[in-house]
Amino acid sequence: MLILLSPAKTLDYSKNVDVNPTTPKFLSDSSKLIKELKTKEPQDIASLMKLSDKLAALNFDRYQSWAPSKAISEDSKPALFVFQGDVYQGLQAETFNKKDIIFAQKHLRI
Repeated sequence: MLILLSPAKTLDYSKNVDVNPTTPKFLSDSSKLIKELKTKEPQDIASLMKLSDKLAALNFDRYQSWAPSKAISEDSKPALFVFQGDVYQGLQAETFNKKDIIFAQKHLRI
């Protein structure tokens, strides 16, 4: 079984989690997408992703500063704990035990 979740629009990097992050499986695909998104203006991003102007501007800035890194740093956090949309809140990942985390690592893609 493979579970595919869409990323959320809202992110929260402030939570401290006791889970080791991993390198994204589709990093090279992400690099291609971000390269294309870097060419877009905030209003294009808003239209494409159906975002508010404020969120489009935030994502524009994120895309401009994004650089692929295969290295895990002290600031790295697992996406499962960063995304804050309804689905992620419903998952309640903060309640996952070690077995749940291992299962998610094998079967969940964002």
